[in-house]
Amino acid sequence: MTDMFLEKFRALVPKYLEDEWQAEDGLSAAELDEALSAHTFTIPMVLREFYLALGGCEDLMEAYHYFWDPEELEVDDEGFLMFLEDEEEQFTWGFRVGDLGVPDPIVWRRNNARGQWKSEEGTFSEFVFDMFDWAFSDEED
Repeated sequence: MTDMFLEKFRALVPKYLEDEWQAEDGLSAAELDEALSAHTFTIPMVLREFYLALGGCEDLMEAYHYFWDPEELEVDDEGFLMFLEDEEEQFTWGFRVGDLGVPDPIVWRRNNARGQWKSEEGTFSEFVFDMFDWAFSDEED
């Protein structure tokens, strides 16, 4: 299967960090596979490419929100694979487990106080690009 998003994710490094993308900004396929080996689920292709492109780039992995390291991914009791949390731990983002086979699935957000999940009505790639636009434009204001 061809990489659908890998180069677009790699392009976020020069766009927001004003530096060239380096191999250490991402995880190698072997590192990612090792980190995921203990899980009983497979991650969507788009999340895999995100980690391959940016999994080692702390400045993007922790820009206002915290992307979970691959070995920290988990499925909650309601059947959502969680991958991201905000600074204040008020919200968690994830995918429905039934959607993990979709290359670029819809993102859902959980209000941690209420424990309710709500669709963000956008795919992971759309969500990530919008989130970084927000995070870095907010920083410049």
